[in-house]
Amino acid sequence: MTTITFISPDAKQHTVTATNGETLMDAAVENDIPGIDADCGGGCACATCHILVPDAFMTEVSHMDEDEQYLLDFLDNRQKNSRLSCQIKVTDRLDGMVITVPEQP
Repeated sequence: MTTITFISPDAKQHTVTATNGETLMDAAVENDIPGIDADCGGGCACATCHILVPDAFMTEVSHMDEDEQYLLDFLDNRQKNSRLSCQIKVTDRLDGMVITVPEQP
């Protein structure tokens, strides 16, 4: 099990325990994290699971594929560390990560 903290758009911290192999989106949805709507259910088709990954963990998450890049390009609030939580699998290397959930535009 891996401990992940989500900072919701209202600046509240939500610490959850995630199972290795599930996605960050799954962990967020299972724990009712505000700001993670996951409208497409994890199909990398909507960008409603947008998160900001801390710089210290950017090398620990999987590389972004073309589909994710395309969806993120449409976000007004995209940042250099923007990712879709449906595309990141939980591993032991993510233990202790603090993720920011940006305000939906």
